[in-house]
Amino acid sequence: MPLTMDRHGTILREVAPAQFLLTRPDQDAEPLRLAVALIRDLRRTVSCLASREELPRAWWADIRHEEVAWWQAGWQATPAPAQPTEAKLIPIVSTAETANALQLAQTYIHRWPVQENVIKDFLLPLGLDTNHGFAKTPVVNSEVNKKREVLEKRCANVERWREAAREKAHRASVLGTKLWKQTKEHGEVLYRALNERLQVLEAQGVTEGTYRAECRKLKAEADTELEPLWQRVYRVQQKSHQESVKHEKYCREQRELLRTLEDLTANERVMYELDNRKDQIMTVCKLALTNLAMWVRDRFFPSTYAYATWQRLQPFFRLPGRIQWGHDAVHVDLRPFNNRQLTRDLLAVCQRVNEIQPRLPDGRLLILHAPSLPFG
Repeated sequence: MPLTMDRHGTILREVAPAQFLLTRPDQDAEPLRLAVALIRDLRRTVSCLASREELPRAWWADIRHEEVAWWQAGWQATPAPAQPTEAKLIPIVSTAETANALQLAQTYIHRWPVQENVIKDFLLPLGLDTNHGFAKTPVVNSEVNKKREVLEKRCANVERWREAAREKAHRASVLGTKLWKQTKEHGEVLYRALNERLQVLEAQGVTEGTYRAECRKLKAEADTELEPLWQRVYRVQQKSHQESVKHEKYCREQRELLRTLEDLTANERVMYELDNRKDQIMTVCKLALTNLAMWVRDRFFPSTYAYATWQRLQPFFRLPGRIQWGHDAVHVDLRPFNNRQLTRDLLAVCQRVNEIQPRLPDGRLLILHAPSLPFG
């Protein structure tokens, strides 16, 4: 059944219910029945084994018939066929006897964005989780670029080796054919002379024993003379075969390298370089302001505010009033809260400030005038 869809209604993930029995090796009890929500993620694929019908008969079986002349000069290698893939399966297992697959999958996935994050929980009350912006510039993916350079270098070398092997195989084949013809013609000449010699002996009326002995002798002499010639032919043919095997191996390897390069390009992720100096400066300023607020809280606020967060202190720092700049002191008249408890806390703060008598950076004394309680 559908689990996730995009704005256009296209199914991105599906889920199906399943069950299986888990044996217990240390117990003789019945196997444990587990419920499974099997998610099929259609956005992600994994490699799978090809079926017998999909397996090619040879490495060149997918090329068109008129392009299979890989043994000829000027052949252009094409990428090998891509490996078959299938949607990735994500099993979610539960020990519940009965479980709704859709509900189980949604419950499990919901845990991902709501995981406990201590750092985030600390930053939220202080207002430090705000991103003030950064410059994002696309850059070259260095890791992928390194792999691409290695593959391209190997592909160029393989292409050069392929052409060299083809040339050697071609020259050896031509030389082997030439030597075979020469050796065959030379053998025909020798055996023709042998037959003429035997005909002369037969005309002379030699005995049968003498005839057979002379025949074996002449044949052995001819074979001895032809043996090194045929051995040379066999060596050249063997070399031609070896170079042809190397040529085919390089052709196949080049196609595999081209396929790897295409897969690398298809799976390459765009990398960005972030310039977050602005965000870092603002964070430093907010941390300094937060430290100042905490210092004011610990020095001037009542003990009930010992663990107060920024959200609780914020109304005091935003409280309106009137400031009078004198020669030796600065007087601040604060307005009361509409809440009696907050006004009492404000009176305690003003009393504490006036007792400590803090001075501003320019040396003038800071004096807070406490407001009266609301509602008489």
